[in-house]
Amino acid sequence: MAKPKMRNVPDLTGIALPGAEINVKVTSKAALDRITLDGGLIRVYVTAPPAEGKANDAVRRVLAIALGVPATSLTLRRGQTSRDKLFVYDP
Repeated sequence: MAKPKMRNVPDLTGIALPGAEINVKVTSKAALDRITLDGGLIRVYVTAPPAEGKANDAVRRVLAIALGVPATSLTLRRGQTSRDKLFVYDP
């Protein structure tokens, strides 16, 4: 089964530079997967529950779509169990 396309995703390709650190605030168990920009803060909403790393994987996937990069090039550096996460783009 093909993964569904996301609509109305903000264009974050400008911050997808090698070594870039991307801070996000996560809300799990949301109604739908989406990203919003609140000033300089990136908020990621995912439908996945915060158990067994499912929400972290979903955030990585959604963020990769907005950045226009493969999800495997995003590494979660800080925030495994927190709502505030730090991803690093390493192509």
